[in-house]
Amino acid sequence: MKLNVCTISFRHQLISFKKIALWAKNNDFKGIELWGVHAANMVDDLECDFSWLKSQNLNVSMISDYLVLEGDHQEAVEKAESLSRLCHYWGASKLRTFAGSKASEKITKQQRQDWVKRLKSLCNVVQNFGLYLIVETHPNSLADSLESTLQLIDEVNHPALRINFDVIHVWESGADPIRAVNTLSPFIEHLHLKNIAHRSLLNVFNPDNVYAPAGSREGMVNLFEGEYDFPKFLDALKNSRGSLWKSLDASLEWFGPSVIPTLEHDKQQLIMHGYSNKNFISKNDHSLISAV
Repeated sequence: MKLNVCTISFRHQLISFKKIALWAKNNDFKGIELWGVHAANMVDDLECDFSWLKSQNLNVSMISDYLVLEGDHQEAVEKAESLSRLCHYWGASKLRTFAGSKASEKITKQQRQDWVKRLKSLCNVVQNFGLYLIVETHPNSLADSLESTLQLIDEVNHPALRINFDVIHVWESGADPIRAVNTLSPFIEHLHLKNIAHRSLLNVFNPDNVYAPAGSREGMVNLFEGEYDFPKFLDALKNSRGSLWKSLDASLEWFGPSVIPTLEHDKQQLIMHGYSNKNFISKNDHSLISAV
């Protein structure tokens, strides 16, 4: 896998993008998943642009943001255009979003039709920029179950629509992630990897809690220390994807404290299990982060 760092992990810390990127480079991450607000606010930073990242053998694999499927259509189109231009600026080929903000079982037939129509329109926008629109498997959306996700792909029926497969959220839905990843495999362009101490604590990943500086972080654990069996999943994925495994983008998604040591630990564990490259360089003093 080509492992990525998420800048959202550093959302409550005063760490510059340059320091994050240099740390990522020295720990042999291959790319950066850039949060939309970060992507927009750094456009004028000529010191750390696409060319600089390329010189560090890094890339922005995906910009992650949220396109609304309700409300004013033109505003949604304009935001999709703005984010697509940011993708071009940063050299990203993927724009991630959620498929709505309500559970698929709780919306009306007409709402679903309206949301699908909006999503197809937004796919047209990003396709005009040569990009993929990546819908994340996530609770309270049209991709909150395997059945609804498959239905959504069929309804939108657009070549620009792809899936960000969040393993824990698929497991949260009650589906078997191994079966689901094989079923959705033709449409998967990205993986999100995180774990939880116990299924009963999954609400800690609710967006309103995750984004709050004082939100709970109870149950957030290292990738191989949670309730879900990630070695089993990754072994199955590696065997099923074959040569495609090496080109598959995945992000270590961490929302808790101690970001640097946690990501370093998980990266090392992925190497030890044979799921990532072997050039891991531990920075126990995190000198790149503390340096000016």
